[in-house]
Amino acid sequence: MNVLKDADIICFSHDWTGDPLSKTHIIRILARRNRILWVNALANRAPTASRKDLLRTLDKLKAFAIDRLFQAEPNIFVLNPLAFPSYGSETIRNINRIILQYQLKQAIKRLKFKNPINLIFNPAAGLLARKLGESLLVYYCVDEYSAFTGAVKGLKQIEEDLCKESDFVVVSAQKLLESKSKFNENTFLIRHGVDWNHFRQAINSAQLPEEIKNLPRPIIGFHGLLADWIDYELIKKIAEHFKGASIVLIGKVTIEAEALVENIKLHENIHLLGRKPYADLPIFCAGFDVAINPFIINELTLAANPLKVREYMAAGLQTVSTDIPEVRDFKYCLVARDHRDFIEKLDYALHHPVSREEISDSVKTESWDSKVAQLEKLLVKFL
Repeated sequence: MNVLKDADIICFSHDWTGDPLSKTHIIRILARRNRILWVNALANRAPTASRKDLLRTLDKLKAFAIDRLFQAEPNIFVLNPLAFPSYGSETIRNINRIILQYQLKQAIKRLKFKNPINLIFNPAAGLLARKLGESLLVYYCVDEYSAFTGAVKGLKQIEEDLCKESDFVVVSAQKLLESKSKFNENTFLIRHGVDWNHFRQAINSAQLPEEIKNLPRPIIGFHGLLADWIDYELIKKIAEHFKGASIVLIGKVTIEAEALVENIKLHENIHLLGRKPYADLPIFCAGFDVAINPFIINELTLAANPLKVREYMAAGLQTVSTDIPEVRDFKYCLVARDHRDFIEKLDYALHHPVSREEISDSVKTESWDSKVAQLEKLLVKFL
């Protein structure tokens, strides 16, 4: 039997209230038959003096004081931990370890968790590896975290130690398999899934959002985090080449990308709509004519497996992407070698439409349920 049932699972990840990421989809499926203690984000990067970082810190303190432990959904309990956003010195690491271990053990006791599985998505939680009475330690790696801008000093070593300590490691991209298997021979590749039923709604959507329904066509669309791994120079070139088109960018702007985003606002046909609820993304996709994944090429993105590409295709959209290894095998994702090639492939996609149903059906088997089934098989095997 390869189904995990009635297990207690501790999960270290991003903040539960953030946008649904791969971890959210995985945990919601595991929570159908198991209990989850979701531990909100521990810092992976050093905070800045910006207003956004200050507000985030204040929100963390408020959450710790008011909603330290609460139930978010059936079988999912969320802990707001408190720790120093620094791991560079051994002293700070030891202090964080003590503080976090105490908070976790209190939550485990309150929830009456027994022999929990420690499923770590956030490598900073490596500080607590083998410290929580876990029956199984698993590191599930979906990014090259040390390659993020502002990654905290010491994180790379913590992650390497976590890989070595783990009973097994799961990665979401071939590049990550190559880098993490050096530290643990029990490293397995499970690529991302897609919430296919959710994004499939785009095909039958009869109503478009007010923000885009009257924009000039075609609409070249993007949804996701507007971070510093996005190629804004490429976006500018797209806007200049397709002057009669509308370039719609949906997503939150990170601190590191604020100046870059300000620079593209000068183009009248670029429309920055901000973050939209996950529930509304299909109706925005319904209004797109083609979707883009304009990542710059660096250490971080070469190891990425962009979830948005599967979501675009589930919504029936032809997609044009920069040359990220994990998107090369998708039939309806046109991969560009450089800026000129990107614009040529975008022009081709706009002038050679494909049935939206056909595109969507091409990723139907990539469901999150199928990916979690692979994970459960490993969990049962190593328990």
